[in-house]
Amino acid sequence: MRTLVKNIKELVGVETSPKQRKEGKEMSVLETVKDAYLVIEDGKVQAFGEMKDLKEGNADQVVDATGRMVFPSFCDSHTHLVYANSREHEFVDKIRGLSYEEIAKRGGGILNSAKATAAASEEELYDMAQRRLEEVVRLGTGAIEIKSGYGLSTDSELKLLRVIRRLKENSPLTIKSNFLGAHGIPMEYRGHQEDYVDLVINEMIPKVAAEGLADFIDVFCDKGFFTVEDTARILEAGIKYGMRPKIHANEMAVSGGVQVGVKYNAISVDHLEQMGDAEIECLKGSATMPTILPGCAFFLNLPLSPARKMIDAGLSVAMASDYNPGTAPSNNMQLVLSMACIRYRLTPEEAFNATTLNTAYAMGVSEEVGSIAVGKKANFYITKPISSYEYMPYAFGENKVERTFLNGKEV
Repeated sequence: MRTLVKNIKELVGVETSPKQRKEGKEMSVLETVKDAYLVIEDGKVQAFGEMKDLKEGNADQVVDATGRMVFPSFCDSHTHLVYANSREHEFVDKIRGLSYEEIAKRGGGILNSAKATAAASEEELYDMAQRRLEEVVRLGTGAIEIKSGYGLSTDSELKLLRVIRRLKENSPLTIKSNFLGAHGIPMEYRGHQEDYVDLVINEMIPKVAAEGLADFIDVFCDKGFFTVEDTARILEAGIKYGMRPKIHANEMAVSGGVQVGVKYNAISVDHLEQMGDAEIECLKGSATMPTILPGCAFFLNLPLSPARKMIDAGLSVAMASDYNPGTAPSNNMQLVLSMACIRYRLTPEEAFNATTLNTAYAMGVSEEVGSIAVGKKANFYITKPISSYEYMPYAFGENKVERTFLNGKEV
């Protein structure tokens, strides 16, 4: 199947010499081609360039993009998309003054979702998740990482990961799975959480690995959750079974999560609302992608991660949605793009790189997706008629996506 997209007003996010990620000043570089064409063959980018250089040849499908722009699909490297219930009553509790920690201590938060997950069937969870995936595609996302973590028991965690496996098998999106059994501490383990850590290590991880259910292993290393010592034990066990680490770090406090993530070669450390100079210095020269979750900070009124300071220090920065029912109930990466500019003072160019190539790196797929480059998957969207690429983060209240293509096919 050969597809030609022609008369593109501007083709954004192209790479002639593909990088795995962009860092520091490189993040301000966003290559584009005006009055462009794009050729897709067998699901991958075969060629692109200026219309004046196009030799049309044979195409099975021709798409006229006059007045419209083309972007690489967003890559959302941090979501909890498989869950059973919304938690708007906790939203009201927060309005009335309860903190996230207070809600969690009384059995709400993650434990609330775990209870609903245990009661739901695998089929029910799959149907709900499939509908959510269809929505993220309409908003321009083409690659997504999905975590477990709303199970907190062996059976429920396996159920969640089996749902994610089915989504991988049946969805056109590029999907990575993440085992987050250490997302919260069940009530029955309060006061002796080391026993729950033992359960994760000795029972959950071997069973997850036996079914090949997870690409990554994750831990919520933060105040009131799992300690650095807990985290190290869990990561070491996951690594033995071939799962690369990721970390929830420094959402509530400077927890040591960044340092333990770098020590164990985590592909990313995520949240980072609480960051000091030591954490920034630790990330320098590492293979670990600092990943900021603007939707969570917005929803919980948390301090903003120092994105500008990190980039100015030469670091890469990625930004993902943290889509989940309790602390970031939004799957809209266009909104993340806008918040990157509005709240974190990234330029549009930096924000695009933070939500495409760098988030692709944070889920281990930047050689496949995250930019328009020959040989990469043809994951892109065509906008409605818009004036410039700066309009994308500027107009935060509307969906600018008109048509979406994944693996070269319109979906």
